[in-house]
Amino acid sequence: MKIKRNIAISDSGFVFNPQTGDSFSANPIGSEIIKMMKENKSDLEIKNHIFEKYQTDYSTIEKDFYDFVNLLINYKLTDTDEKI
Repeated sequence: MKIKRNIAISDSGFVFNPQTGDSFSANPIGSEIIKMMKENKSDLEIKNHIFEKYQTDYSTIEKDFYDFVNLLINYKLTDTDEKI
């Protein structure tokens, strides 16, 4: 899954879609996920990074990750419109 190339994200978690003019705020973990997606990291790499950094249970990370990715898809911030 990739974030569209034209999507901008600031260090503070402000996300801007210049195509639609929509803007969003992401929390620090959401910002990390978006930045890693822009770096073409795989879903597994992203989930493992979050697991190692925040040391919570992996099933929670997996569920929250896919919930977040589905939000990105719904807001048309990804290169795919398929739901996962």
